[in-house]
Amino acid sequence: MKIGKIISWLCLGAMTAGLLNGFINGDFFVDGGKLLSNPWGVMSLIDLYVGFTIFSMWIFFRERSRTGAVIWTILMMILGFFTASLYLLILFYKSKGDWVEFFFGARKNILLDKG
Repeated sequence: MKIGKIISWLCLGAMTAGLLNGFINGDFFVDGGKLLSNPWGVMSLIDLYVGFTIFSMWIFFRERSRTGAVIWTILMMILGFFTASLYLLILFYKSKGDWVEFFFGARKNILLDKG
């Protein structure tokens, strides 16, 4: 889990720097327009949002609170993998080395009882 924490911290740092750079130096609507006018830009956005959706499905699977899962998913759709990096980092610390807890969360006991 130590490596997972390190990678999550690095990803969170990279996403923070990238988002700050975009907000400070970019123009969301001008730059977004250029991205949407390029077929590979559109494909990149499709790929990105498919990834957001799949990751959000896992969040819904493992979270006890539907409200919490909805909030995390909204944040994922707005802030992208900054949210995923933060979510993973929190899970690494909360699971305390328990990989089953990390991956299954609220469903851990239900799944283990079926075993």
